[in-house]
Amino acid sequence: MTILPSRIVRVAFAAALVLGLCVHVRAELPPAPAGSFTIAVFPDTQQYRGRGTKAQPDGTDETTNPIFDTWARWTADNLQRQRIVFVSHVGDIVDRNSAEQWEVARRCMDHLHGRVPYGICPGNHDMTGSGDSSLFQRYFPQTRFEAFPWYGGVFKAGTEEETVSDDNANSFQQFSAEGLDFVVLHLECNAPDDVLQWADKVLDEHAGRRAIVTTHMFLGPREHPKTARDYFDAPKGVMNWKKRHGDRGNTPQQMWDKCFQKHANLFLICCGDQSRTQTMRQTLTGEHGNQVYAVLSDYGVNGLRLYSFRPGANLIKVTTYNPVTGKLCTATSIVADSEQHQFELPYRMTP
Repeated sequence: MTILPSRIVRVAFAAALVLGLCVHVRAELPPAPAGSFTIAVFPDTQQYRGRGTKAQPDGTDETTNPIFDTWARWTADNLQRQRIVFVSHVGDIVDRNSAEQWEVARRCMDHLHGRVPYGICPGNHDMTGSGDSSLFQRYFPQTRFEAFPWYGGVFKAGTEEETVSDDNANSFQQFSAEGLDFVVLHLECNAPDDVLQWADKVLDEHAGRRAIVTTHMFLGPREHPKTARDYFDAPKGVMNWKKRHGDRGNTPQQMWDKCFQKHANLFLICCGDQSRTQTMRQTLTGEHGNQVYAVLSDYGVNGLRLYSFRPGANLIKVTTYNPVTGKLCTATSIVADSEQHQFELPYRMTP
């Protein structure tokens, strides 16, 4: 039987959806236009291979993460072409909280180190249930960043239990581009009250800067899923459940209520965590009437996010791009609508 080209496309599309992969459109990513600037956002980077990994628990090969490595290399190679001025990682940096995986994660981020400002926050896989993020702190400590002028500082727990919330587990960065000044907070998963009080202070002290928050959990199933299908099908929005820090931890909704909604300069919240949602966005309204875009990306092997700020047009062009294949992601088995993967956010930057 002869298969016509159009049928080949349909068959390939269907196969990709069954496998849960992105449907990619062959398109060279054009250079960012003059007058724009870009923030690259790394979704969860849990694609580790080799011994001790979830993918190959009985493996004996060296631990690697070729997806993470490719994303970081591509970003470093395209800083000028895409006008990338900042990189943010939404957490779940590792799959299993082991020194071997943290070694790999640090080597991946070393491609960017000293070349572009960046922030990185612990997800639930990057700490214990009680919030102990000591391995994260060992491989991404405050001392790694404090010499950079863009590095703002960290939350200090001030307790003997320095493995919880301390060091670089909660940090902030500053950068400027095209005459606009920004402050970016990277907050650990389910940040407790004392961390949120510190975040309040940082945002108040930098009220003249446009504010972004990256934290691991924010959007997904509103209530804690009771069945596996609930992760896909249950009503979604700002989450009312948590994974870390026990009684001290805050749900995403509590983080919004106690901290985020109070700050007029906040306009963007980046998150990951929910691979069975993959992509989602919601527009919230702060106490001062400011619009806040909450944007989820957790694409597994299928790509990272580029937020291209276009001040002249007062918009942010959001692209989901896979550096491994060199293609755009336009649909998945979970989210078939291309406008959830490639979209624009109105945002006033010029009068």
